[in-house]
Amino acid sequence: MEYVDLALLLSLILDCGIFPLILLSARLYWMGNKPPNFSNSDNPAADSPHFLTRTLTFLHLPAANAWLLLCPDKLSFDWSMDAVPLVRSLADWRNLHTVAFYGGFILLALFGLCGPTSKAKETNGKAHVTNGKSITNGNGYHAPDTNHNTDQGPPKTTLNGSGGLHHCPPRTSLPPTENLVLFSLSILSLPFIPATNLFFYVGFVIAERVLYIPSIGFCLLVTVGARTLYVRLRTRGCKALLLCLCMGLVLLNGLRTVQRNRDWSNEENLYKSGISVNPAKAWGNLGNVLKNQGKMAEAEKAYRNALHYRGNMADMLYNLGLLLQENERSAEALHYYKLAIGSRPTLASAYLNTGIILMNQGNLEEAKRTFLTCADIPDENLKDPHAHKSSVTSCLYNLGKLLHEQGQQEEALTIYKEAVQKMPRQFAPHSLFNMMGEAYMRLNRLEEAGHWYRESLRAKPDHIPAHLTYGKLLSITGQKTEAEKYFLRAIQLDPTKGNCYMHYGQFLLEQSRLGEAAEMAERAAELDSSEFDVVFSAAHMLRQASLNEAAEKQYERAASLRPDYPAALMNLGAILHLNGKLPEAEANYLRALQLKPDDTITQSNLRKLWNIMQRQGLRTKHGLRMQKSGDL
Repeated sequence: MEYVDLALLLSLILDCGIFPLILLSARLYWMGNKPPNFSNSDNPAADSPHFLTRTLTFLHLPAANAWLLLCPDKLSFDWSMDAVPLVRSLADWRNLHTVAFYGGFILLALFGLCGPTSKAKETNGKAHVTNGKSITNGNGYHAPDTNHNTDQGPPKTTLNGSGGLHHCPPRTSLPPTENLVLFSLSILSLPFIPATNLFFYVGFVIAERVLYIPSIGFCLLVTVGARTLYVRLRTRGCKALLLCLCMGLVLLNGLRTVQRNRDWSNEENLYKSGISVNPAKAWGNLGNVLKNQGKMAEAEKAYRNALHYRGNMADMLYNLGLLLQENERSAEALHYYKLAIGSRPTLASAYLNTGIILMNQGNLEEAKRTFLTCADIPDENLKDPHAHKSSVTSCLYNLGKLLHEQGQQEEALTIYKEAVQKMPRQFAPHSLFNMMGEAYMRLNRLEEAGHWYRESLRAKPDHIPAHLTYGKLLSITGQKTEAEKYFLRAIQLDPTKGNCYMHYGQFLLEQSRLGEAAEMAERAAELDSSEFDVVFSAAHMLRQASLNEAAEKQYERAASLRPDYPAALMNLGAILHLNGKLPEAEANYLRALQLKPDDTITQSNLRKLWNIMQRQGLRTKHGLRMQKSGDL
């Protein structure tokens, strides 16, 4: 038996075995000596409870990868979920592929390790024999043939140290076929070992990236086989046919490479190319791309196609809900968020958006329960721990904000402090710090409020709400000049934001700078004409500045933004009352009382209005009916 090139073998083990193991060990150390966590859809075989299914599937996957190298007819960016169905029994016909693959691999390995045992070996179509020993593939010198080819001249010789003659060193030729086969198999198999699930489960089934280096070994193996076949063929016609087949193979694979490069040219093409292999994942990713392109209808269709193939994908349910929420279809969005939570109870982002929708719908108690449930989710065995912690922190922030708006400042502060403890490093805390300052402000703990306002500005120096709230605090504590600087800085940061002018106007109003305050109110209302709070506050400021006509205009705008809001209708009635438009004032008072019958201020204003109308002879049927019925 001929010896194996030990230097080559040791080099392969070192380069393709030991070094990768060192790198893997370093990565495990950085990950806290724990393997990463993957969902059951990433590697379904790893999640199977049956040993036979796991074994047969993991044995089959290298054969499936090898088939992609041999015939890359179907390629995909992702082979998770059911792209490669599990091999569940010995009767599955794919086991024949597995047996054929490992059988062929073992035979090639034995050929590379052992090789032929004959004394004369054929190399490049010729046998060379020197002093009764065989020389293979040029691993020795070529002795002259004393019986043939005498026209080639005598062999070249040179003097040795004792004056004798010996032959010149031979010209270097190709290494033995066995060594090439062994080298090809090593390049083909060793880099692929981490992807076999042999040492630990991986988060994929098949991935093109893990075939890059093995493809080098595969190409070398095909080349060695073609060379050996070419040497053994005796006729020129057969050799020419083999060369044509090799050229055709190179051409076909070259065209396939060009086509695949086009698939990888952009995300849309890549995901479309994977629909035939993994439709659920491909449609879902395509939906994300289309959404980013602003093609909302097409994105929604793609998401629904993905869910048609696999209806329990929590990420896809969440993405569809997010798209619907962004298109103001909150009821549908809420439905899909709840389905996402049912599919993956640890999906914190779905809890977050569910709570926000419930808040906007006025279902405050259910929103609180949703936020609290999110906050109690354990942060273990999660696919993306950082995103989870960010969503949990946002849930706590929104819960604290809800309690703050309900006047429960102490409870809100408790929630805010829990959020500060749980927030991850990448979380932007400026809004959270600002709301903590607001809660302390409501409790009249001004020093602590100032601390958190400054922390908010330190975290984000251009955070406009913190400029406004800190300016308000400075105004309360008598630091008027400093306060005005913060209001002006907020306006400078975003001159198109009406809310900044509104807060500055209120500050000016407190300083009895009525003309400037009115100017700020007008500008705020024009810039944020669709924001009720801004328009309503601007109307108040104009009224306090005794600009009743301008105030009437803004109250009318506020009432049109919220036609069912009693306070807007009552204030519109009051300004119409002041401006002498008594019938219009009466109509708005009556509409406000229909929405809030027990509002004593509106009832009092309506009595005063009717007294004036009676003196002027302008009493209406509405007034008579109300008096006779005893409602007032």
